[in-house]
Amino acid sequence: MKIRRIKVAIATGAMVFAAAFAPPPAPMYDTLLRGGTIYDGLGGAGRVGDVAIKGERIVYVGPRAPGTATTVVDAEGLAVAPGFINMLSWAVESLIADGRSLSDIRQGVTLEVFGEGDSMGPLSPEMKRLTQQRQGDVRYDVGWQSLFEYLEWLTKRGIAPNVASFVGATTVRANVLGEKDVDPTPEQLTRMRALVAAEMRGGAMGVGSSLIYAPASYAETPELIALVDEVARCDGMYISHMRSEGDRLIEAIDELISIARQTGARAEIYHFKQAGKENWPKIDAAIARVEAARAGGLPITANMYPYTMGGSGLDASMPTWVQDGGLEAWIERMKQPEIRKRLIAEMRAPGVGWENLYRASGGAEGLIASGFKSDRLKPLAGKTIAEIAKMRGTGPEETMMDLVIEDGSRVGILYRFMDEKNVARAVSLPWMSFGSDADSQAPEGPFLKSRPHPRAYGTFARVLGHYARDGKRMPMAEAIRRMTSLPAANLKLRDRGQLKVGYQADLAIFDPRTILDRSTVEKPQAFATGMRHVFVNGQQVLRNGEPTGARPGQVVRGPGWRGWPDGGACKPRTGRPR
Repeated sequence: MKIRRIKVAIATGAMVFAAAFAPPPAPMYDTLLRGGTIYDGLGGAGRVGDVAIKGERIVYVGPRAPGTATTVVDAEGLAVAPGFINMLSWAVESLIADGRSLSDIRQGVTLEVFGEGDSMGPLSPEMKRLTQQRQGDVRYDVGWQSLFEYLEWLTKRGIAPNVASFVGATTVRANVLGEKDVDPTPEQLTRMRALVAAEMRGGAMGVGSSLIYAPASYAETPELIALVDEVARCDGMYISHMRSEGDRLIEAIDELISIARQTGARAEIYHFKQAGKENWPKIDAAIARVEAARAGGLPITANMYPYTMGGSGLDASMPTWVQDGGLEAWIERMKQPEIRKRLIAEMRAPGVGWENLYRASGGAEGLIASGFKSDRLKPLAGKTIAEIAKMRGTGPEETMMDLVIEDGSRVGILYRFMDEKNVARAVSLPWMSFGSDADSQAPEGPFLKSRPHPRAYGTFARVLGHYARDGKRMPMAEAIRRMTSLPAANLKLRDRGQLKVGYQADLAIFDPRTILDRSTVEKPQAFATGMRHVFVNGQQVLRNGEPTGARPGQVVRGPGWRGWPDGGACKPRTGRPR
């Protein structure tokens, strides 16, 4: 008996010894966010808990998570949200120059959505040549043809955020018709439809238009309906910088609604606004038009940037007839005295059939030069057109023409033409999401050669800090919903936009007490504050407010993509084409 007790004691001791020196259990997660206030993206109140990541996916959301992780992030006192979706990004070239996407990553943006009228494909040989010829501070070789060849090339180079794109209606038109004011023949329209269909099967989100600019403005409504019909077959969206955001705002909204009704496609208004003081009272009618369509069952939504100042080019201050044939033809026409005389008269009057942003901004004092191609002209950035005209001793309209001729570009311009009360009201609309309408850059390298709109560095932080927290325009949870699950649902994204088990691990972790934009017209290249950590596809791209160097960005595909397990949403065409 005594010997047996000794054997039991030895065995028990050995077990205790083995347990004491055994390796710890393998981590259950790659990353564990502990004790943050979780906003799942659906608009409900935040709740304290944990979020766990393994690989590219979210694997736990809830109260204190069981198990261990390779990396534990203390999120106490911080908001933990899905990564933000930039519904209107122009980072197509800036990500080539700098894949870190710092101005957007520091605001929590994890998905950049391109394609406002122009897209990086499909390109014809002539379009490739012109793209190379017209490049500015960012230079690159155009080695692709289709939109998704570009997106895949971009992500293979290594970028921090995810990217998606609409196919540009302007790009499709230029591919088949060039840049002239012509209508497509039936055969040409069939070719244009085929280009859209191919890009939808490649994963485009839909078709995007920008109808105040030439040559997009030359497209009549039936042409747009034909292209959007291809989008509707693939469950995509029609998204538009409408034909007017000022003098003919209500008519432009009616056109967008009509296109949605006739095709069955979802539709969204780019940068919802009322441009020009005389048009500010139209906000009631604009909202009423959208809400009546929604009440009638049409899925109409909008996005905006939260500023009273727009950003465009000097082409938006001149009638589109002078731009017929493209940039080079426009420049040659402006060298002719009779055309210059006619242009001056038309620029001073309300635009007849075109959007006159020069007049909407109240004249030359309301236009600020922001970007030039020519090194000789770059010192003028930050000055108003009135100041530049005074320096040169020429009238403001003549000065604008001369700047385009000398720079060989449309010249970047900031336009002051919106009302803060209208902006604050629009920010509060439940069907409104947000887009920077800018590239994503850094205060270094080629980006120091221009003066961007403050929205490039501040859009999302401004919504969260200035309008949600300080202005009480909406609860923080609602602001997050409209940056995450709302745009994700509008785009029909399958696994992004929510903190949900099984979804891609795109997360933004920020301090709700300090999140704020700091960029101004005078000092535009200032990072927002308050964003602490950002994850893209499970990899941390921002840690304690600083970039990690990781570049895990992927191409995000639309519902029609042929590569989905179910083959995508595209349906065969039935009946005669529209």
